[in-house]
Amino acid sequence: MQPSRDIQRLVEVMAALRAPASGCPWDLEQDFASIVPFTLEEAYEVADAVERADFADLRDELGDLLLQVVFHAQMAQESGYFDFGGVVEAITTKLIRRHPHVFANARDLSPSEVKALWGEIKAQEKRERAQARGDGAAQAGGALHGVPLALPALTRALKLQQKAGKVGFDWNDARAVMAKLREEIDAIDAALAGADAAAVAGEVGDFLFAAANLARHLDVDPEAALRGANAKFERRFHHIETRLDQAGRAPKDATLEEMDALWDEAKRIERQRA
Repeated sequence: MQPSRDIQRLVEVMAALRAPASGCPWDLEQDFASIVPFTLEEAYEVADAVERADFADLRDELGDLLLQVVFHAQMAQESGYFDFGGVVEAITTKLIRRHPHVFANARDLSPSEVKALWGEIKAQEKRERAQARGDGAAQAGGALHGVPLALPALTRALKLQQKAGKVGFDWNDARAVMAKLREEIDAIDAALAGADAAAVAGEVGDFLFAAANLARHLDVDPEAALRGANAKFERRFHHIETRLDQAGRAPKDATLEEMDALWDEAKRIERQRA
C-alpha cells in the first residue's frame, strides 16, 4: 500500500481498518466513547508541538489529530449518522456563514466587530438547532449553556466566566478580582483551621476559579500561562537535578534548603540570559 497526499486515501485506510472481516481487531472494538481520550490527547500533543515550535513534530501530530476525525467519521458512517464528506461540508458551510465580512457584503469590519458578529451568528445557529430538535434545550440551559463538560477545568472556568460576563455578572476590574483571591486565601486558611478536608478542597477550588478569573481580566490565557509555569518549574528543577548530579548526589539526598538555593541559582541564570 503506497502513501498518498490525498485525504480520500486516508478515509479508505480507516475504512479498511474497520472492515469486519479483515480489519484491525483493536480498531474494530472501539466506539465513540472509547476513543475520546485519544482524541483529547492528540489535541494536547498538537498544542505541545506548537509550544515547542517543533514544526516537523507538529506535522505528525496534526496527522494524528486528523486520524481521530476520520475515525469518528468512519464509525458515524457505519451507524448511518454521517460520513467524512458530511464533516467537511458542515465546517465549510459554517466558515462561510460565520465570515460574511469575507464571503458576503459585511465589509470593512474591525477585529472587535468581527468577534461580535461571530458571536451573534453562533447564537443564532444554536437557536436554530434547538428549534430543529423541537425542544428548548438551548434556552433552558440559560446563559451558561453550551460549555462542554469535557473541557480542561481551567479552560471551562474561563468560558463560564466569559458567558456570565456577557450578561453583566462580572467584576469591574482586575483589582476587584485580586481582592477576591485574597478572600479565598483567607477562606482556605479558615478551612485548614477547621481540619475539614472537604471544605479545604472546596475553598481551593474557589481559589483556582478566582485565579482563572483574574487571568481573564488581565487578558491572559490561563491554560497558556499555566503551561508556561509548568515549563519553568521543569526547567528549574532539572537545574537542581543537574547540579546535584555533578556532585554525585540526587534530590532525595539533599536538604530543602540546598535545593532552594539551587532553585534561586537557576532563576539568576535565567535572568542573566534574558
